[in-house]
Amino acid sequence: MNEQLRTLDHFKASAIDMAVRFGPKVVVAIVILMAGYLLGRWVGRMTERLLRRLKFEAPVRVLLVRAAHLIVFGFFVILALQNLGVELLPLIAGLGVAGAGVALAMQGILGNVAAGLTIIFTRPFHVGDYLSIGAEEGEVLDVTLFSTTLGHTDRSKVIIPNRKIVGEIMHNYGSIRQLDLSVGVSYGTDMEVAYRLVTAILAENTRVLKDPAPVIAVSNLGEFAVAICVKPWVNVPDYVAASGEINRAILETFRREGVEMPVPQREIRMLGA
Repeated sequence: MNEQLRTLDHFKASAIDMAVRFGPKVVVAIVILMAGYLLGRWVGRMTERLLRRLKFEAPVRVLLVRAAHLIVFGFFVILALQNLGVELLPLIAGLGVAGAGVALAMQGILGNVAAGLTIIFTRPFHVGDYLSIGAEEGEVLDVTLFSTTLGHTDRSKVIIPNRKIVGEIMHNYGSIRQLDLSVGVSYGTDMEVAYRLVTAILAENTRVLKDPAPVIAVSNLGEFAVAICVKPWVNVPDYVAASGEINRAILETFRREGVEMPVPQREIRMLGA
């Protein structure tokens, strides 16, 4: 019984000694962490305002705001550990060795992260732009640290790892695209009439942009017809729909106005043996 009482007294004395020695340090460490969290949120809000002024896309803003918050909070975590008397050099050395092993095992992921940071800071394209990268093309729907998502007119999506984008030849159409249409008319057609009809068709189509101005010109003198190229500008989401609407309007208008659109013909003569 006496032995148990002495053990309990020893435990109480040790607990009181630990509380006296480390209690104030723990309280100060908690205060430091709370201050770091609050300061990190304030820095995040300031970063958000700055990035909005610089017109960064929403995914990029979220990433950079979180990074700023974590950096500030991480600095205060180091201060809290130092206040508790934790030796940081051995901890940093251990983290360095572990980080090297993780880096070797995650080369592909880290490559995507590095490429994602390159895209974020160089900004070769924005959300809403229409890109062509290698065999893939589409409208940019989202840009993250690891990948970029392209959307097609058939509502499908292509997710491309960022390391497949950086360093590749990229065609950025921006937010508008130019249609490349063509219509053939006979050599006897009054070209001024054909130009006037096509111009009126484009002016009536609400998808066609007024600026830049459409291009209407003779593109080829073919064997059977004169080819007129019709190249109006439209917004990226209207590309497919506008193409169909304009082709139909040209066909119906030319038929109504009597503009001949010849089809290829071959004359075959049979010679007697």
